Amino acid sequence: MNFNFRKATTLDTAEIWTIIQQAIVRRKNDGSQQWQDGYPNEDVIKQDIEKGIGYVITLDNILAGYAAILFNDEPAYEQLKGTWLTNGDFVVVHRVAISDDYLGKGLAQKIFLFTEDLAVNNNIFSIKVDTNFDNIPMLKILEKLGYTYCGEVTFRGSIRNAFEKIVPSS
Repeated sequence: MNFNFRKATTLDTAEIWTIIQQAIVRRKNDGSQQWQDGYPNEDVIKQDIEKGIGYVITLDNILAGYAAILFNDEPAYEQLKGTWLTNGDFVVVHRVAISDDYLGKGLAQKIFLFTEDLAVNNNIFSIKVDTNFDNIPMLKILEKLGYTYCGEVTFRGSIRNAFEKIVPSS
């Protein structure tokens, strides 16, 4: 299997939106409140791509997953109820979603590993992420990949668990 991680283009929008919709349904079926309030929506994905923060993972050239990756840009993280491990530059991972057709293949983990490479290539050694307390699949991924729970942040009135990982330089 040949994996590729690249910036999303406007040509990817429809496929990304399908994957996001699948993930919204999965969250609901898992009993999670995350992504059940009309967010993310197609406009958010279009804005991600326009801003150059949308990324896709492909498997043998087939779009299989999506994430938004931001550099030093998450105002909610300034209001953390807790303590971050670091206070310098950081990368944020948002909106991780995998196609129903590719679940169970470790692609979400691969997105995080590609993100670590992206961060280190930009001389950034901190990755921050948040998720709902009831998003069990993501909580398990973060634990497996060595993320540390740092406290809580609030998005759109909803409290999220916040995590950070310090990435070793190569």
